[in-house]
Amino acid sequence: PYVPITDLTIKENDLIVATQGRSFWLIDDITPLHILSDGIASSDMHLFNPRSTYRMTAGGGFGTPSNAGQNPPNGVMLRYYLKEAPDTSSVSIRILEEDGTLIRSYTAEDGNASEQVLIGQGMNQFVWNMRYPNAEGFQGLIMWGGSLTGPRAVPGKYQARLVVGHDSTSVDFSIMKDRRSSATQDDLQAQFDYLMEIREKLTETHESIKQIREIRTQVNEILTRVKDRQDAEEVKTTGKDMLDKFSTVEKALYQTRNRSGQDPLNYPIRLNNKLAAVASVAARGDFKPTAQSIEVKDELTININIELKTHNSLMNNELPAFNKLVRDLAIPAVVIEQKKAPL
Repeated sequence: PYVPITDLTIKENDLIVATQGRSFWLIDDITPLHILSDGIASSDMHLFNPRSTYRMTAGGGFGTPSNAGQNPPNGVMLRYYLKEAPDTSSVSIRILEEDGTLIRSYTAEDGNASEQVLIGQGMNQFVWNMRYPNAEGFQGLIMWGGSLTGPRAVPGKYQARLVVGHDSTSVDFSIMKDRRSSATQDDLQAQFDYLMEIREKLTETHESIKQIREIRTQVNEILTRVKDRQDAEEVKTTGKDMLDKFSTVEKALYQTRNRSGQDPLNYPIRLNNKLAAVASVAARGDFKPTAQSIEVKDELTININIELKTHNSLMNNELPAFNKLVRDLAIPAVVIEQKKAPL
């Protein structure tokens, strides 16, 4: 059935339609219509200027009725036109700070659907969630009350760049503060800096844990090869002692007994989880970090640095010494069991 439209208005580039009855409708962000032209339609690609985006926290609600409309995504909506669908590997969208510093690059081959760049012929859309890259993790990582999620960008000016093969085009855009927030720009910058410091320390911590696990795998392979050699006692004792020291560092940084999401209820969280949990609390809302949260972060960082210092000492001293013992003993790097001769 036809519905009479009694009024039309545009507010912040949304088209609002009032109908004869109890409803009104919104067409979100008609910004591309402002500059759409035959020239754009005939070009190989075009990246439209996105409208300014509010920095808001998404979530809430108790279910959505089946006949409800769809809210716009919580992020910077980037719309772009491709005359022809290009090769998957040749397309990327790069998000940069105002001075050109790269924040993150997204591709059409990204396995995460929410971060995948669409490359269909015609109009496409990509939504940047306004977050910086996550902290580094490792396989099997389990944490309680904390995460690797990167911090949200502070209000300000940014750039988006669409790259297709050897061609690229860029646009500027702005992120604006939530109008309901009483936080100042300095407050939000302080929150961002605080969370970035934690992100970098978590990344350093988890990269060290990955190194420890790789070292353990390789050293255990060597110890397995020399277990029956009488002339390799020093290699055996040195290797085992070194692995014990690495393990002590790992267990201080991470709860190695975690195997499921419920395990932290039984086994106390370690330094990495404590630091991530502090970040999760500080990231709630638009507030600068409290004096207490800064104090806790500083204390945890000191304790993590003690373990990382030990880790670096083992890497720079005991590991090279162990490798020298292995070289002096001429332990084969690759051992292949010989096939038995046919009968």
